[in-house]
Amino acid sequence: MKKLTIPFIFAVVLMSLSGCMSPKDIAYFQNAEDVDLEATRYQHNSKVMPKDHLTVLVSATDASAVSYFNKHIATSGNNSSIGGNSVNYVVDDDGTINFPVVGRIKVAGLTRLQCENLIAEKIRPYMQNEKDYMVTVRFSSFHVTVLGEVGSPGMKTTSLEKYSIVDAIAASGDLTIYGKRDNIMLIREDADGKKSVHRLNINDPEVLKSPYYYLQQNDVIYVEPNSVKKTSATIKTTTSLWFSLASILVSSATLVVNIINK
Repeated sequence: MKKLTIPFIFAVVLMSLSGCMSPKDIAYFQNAEDVDLEATRYQHNSKVMPKDHLTVLVSATDASAVSYFNKHIATSGNNSSIGGNSVNYVVDDDGTINFPVVGRIKVAGLTRLQCENLIAEKIRPYMQNEKDYMVTVRFSSFHVTVLGEVGSPGMKTTSLEKYSIVDAIAASGDLTIYGKRDNIMLIREDADGKKSVHRLNINDPEVLKSPYYYLQQNDVIYVEPNSVKKTSATIKTTTSLWFSLASILVSSATLVVNIINK
């Protein structure tokens, strides 16, 4: 039975060693008090993306002067519906919405404020008798996808305009102990459909300054397994192989001993 005991002990020792992790590998935002975060006050700038849901409201002192801009327009190329006094628009694949009177307006790639200013400018020629009007645009919802070493992977939908990678991780049940915190992959698609890959280290408080800290529509977050998880998976396979091999050796040795003793 000694041949069986040796690989067993070897496997246990390796698994014990692989479970050792430094606190530096786990803690988020380490030494955050030493980082100047003043510049992060105004860094958030969500942009409109295809498939975003936008609510648009045109308001004025004389409500009747802007009532037509708050009416539903149903076309095969644009999905819109009335929600209260505002209208909900789904941004088409070409980045446009079909706005009353004005027609198609390209909004993809714009911030919410830029979108408001653009719509206000587009309807200005129709507001000769009403100078005091205002356009309000809000993001109704958008979604991101979180995969890998998190408690609850999947698609996360939010109505928040300001949604960070930390918010998405929290909504996913936090990272597991095996999640690689210093090299999280973010896949982003821009308003033209072009994808790019970025890496984020949430152990480092400098991540708060990253232009990718706040998420955009359709972002994909992938948390890779760390070396401990990879080693553990390898050890499990190796251990199974050792046990199988040890069992064969013990059986063979027993057979040889029995033959010799006859």
